[in-house]
Amino acid sequence: MRHKSAIAAGLAVAAALMAPVPATAAPARHTPAATCPQLDANLPWSGDNRARLQKMIDERGTCSGKGGPRPVAAFDWDNTVVKNDITDATLAWALKHDKILRPERWSDTSAWLTPAAEAALTRACGTAVPVGRPLPTSRNTACTDEIFEIREKSQTMAGEPAFAGDWNHRRTVPAYAWIPQLFAGHTPAALTSFARQARAEQLAAPIGTKQTVGTHTIAGYIRYYDQQKNLIATLKKAGFDVYIVSASSEPIAEAWSSGVGLDRKHTIGIRTITEHGKLTARIKGCGGVETGRGDALPYMDGKRCMINQEIFKIKGAAAWQQQDVDHRIALGAGDADTDVTFVNDATGAHVAINRNKSELMCRAYDDADGRWVANPMFIDPMPRKSGSYPCSTTGATAEDGTHVPVRRADGSVIPDQVDKAF
Repeated sequence: MRHKSAIAAGLAVAAALMAPVPATAAPARHTPAATCPQLDANLPWSGDNRARLQKMIDERGTCSGKGGPRPVAAFDWDNTVVKNDITDATLAWALKHDKILRPERWSDTSAWLTPAAEAALTRACGTAVPVGRPLPTSRNTACTDEIFEIREKSQTMAGEPAFAGDWNHRRTVPAYAWIPQLFAGHTPAALTSFARQARAEQLAAPIGTKQTVGTHTIAGYIRYYDQQKNLIATLKKAGFDVYIVSASSEPIAEAWSSGVGLDRKHTIGIRTITEHGKLTARIKGCGGVETGRGDALPYMDGKRCMINQEIFKIKGAAAWQQQDVDHRIALGAGDADTDVTFVNDATGAHVAINRNKSELMCRAYDDADGRWVANPMFIDPMPRKSGSYPCSTTGATAEDGTHVPVRRADGSVIPDQVDKAF
């Protein structure tokens, strides 16, 4: 009996060894969802936006195991990565602390400045301060008002145009170029220091704070969006090369970008030419556009040019053109029409933070390739736009500044769209 039991036991073991392995015991298969870093599920996005972004990360990240070059992601800064505007905050801080140096002539600051603006600035700011010395803007409300009105509305306090002449409205805007030009005479490090001090004040101020600059009332706080910090961190972990592309002066942007883990190499802004270590009023060009008055800023089509030139190393006039899929960003994120070109160039996800800007939101809601991710602002979102976006008539800006229909890549006109992300 004992012998028969032993034989039976041996047969049972052999049968067990020869039996097929149950499906549950099969080795785990490689799937992107199992290996790619995950966005924080505790940070709210609108609708299924987080899931859609995660899908793109799973598909495009180096963690997917597909090989190839590192994918690139590019983010605008103001009201895309942070709430409110770092250039306004830095200029306000500088005006309150007498950091604007008197130019010999105000027309030296911008080739587009009108005689009316030069006269208004000369009258308000005076000529008693020696050239190159700080203007007492903390005490001279009239001077501060003229400077900030020109920054904010491109006009004088009397309502006269501050800039005139010809420029490509999809490549530059004189009021944006004027801010770095105002800081001529300072070192880049000094301007970054001003921005860092403004940053400390803005981050410490409660959400909703207002500040007064001259007689202008503007936002007095800035916050990093937790969702965007997490998205950037997750993209980096997933092997993406992440950049900031901002129409702020580069030394100002550099004071902030480290807060989301990006270094100077990955921070692209308006690049001012220095002489003897100090900023001048001359701005570096792009895509064959000469260095000078600021005809090619990281603004609208200029952001595409900077991405192509600085990231993908495409030189000359070709940098203004949309590239093949291997030389385009995988993810682009912006909040305004100033971002629409590079965000539209993205091949994996177009993130549109809704501030009711027509061309951007027309493209987002048309969603021609099914990859647009429209999301309300994460702090104090805009109310729903009444009526519809005028996509079919005046939603886009032409090179001459006129307003024209928004067109798809095939030339067809996008129909008017209603607001959905609010």
